[in-house]
Amino acid sequence: MNIVTPGLTGHVTFDPPPAQLAGLGMKPELVVAPAEDERIWVELEPNVWFRPLFFDMNGGGHGEVLRVKRGGILSRHKHSTPVHGIVLKGQWRYLEHSWVATPGAYVMEPPGEIHTLTCDNDDEMQTAFIILGPTLYLDEQDRVTLIEDNFHLIETARKHYIKVGLGADFVKQFIR
Repeated sequence: MNIVTPGLTGHVTFDPPPAQLAGLGMKPELVVAPAEDERIWVELEPNVWFRPLFFDMNGGGHGEVLRVKRGGILSRHKHSTPVHGIVLKGQWRYLEHSWVATPGAYVMEPPGEIHTLTCDNDDEMQTAFIILGPTLYLDEQDRVTLIEDNFHLIETARKHYIKVGLGADFVKQFIR
């Protein structure tokens, strides 16, 4: 069996899996460097970007660092699976809750809860999220307006990377 490994860039590195695991089809681990190139951030909404960490095409989950600047709002949404997040920088909150997530905080979002993420202060917020399934964006009547799954995010990133000169294949290094 020939194993196709993703290309290496200065942004992503890995060692190949051990021969016995490669023979079973295992792809290599993924080591994603800090985002020193601003072009890596993909805009989702005004003042809201994501930086891909991985796309798990078998399980449907993905990892990202979400970045929000003052006034940025990640529209009203819910998840069909749990979401795990660790705040890396700045702070944020949900419009629907009383708590504020600050650096070092861990947040677990249960499936089905509707929330709207916002960043109120002047600091930039960055949070690493592991999202185990699609994000469902909702209007005020709770109707789904967008299903944001790996296919949608990969295509969004692909178009962005073409536009900023990194090329369509840049997103492939995050796919496992």
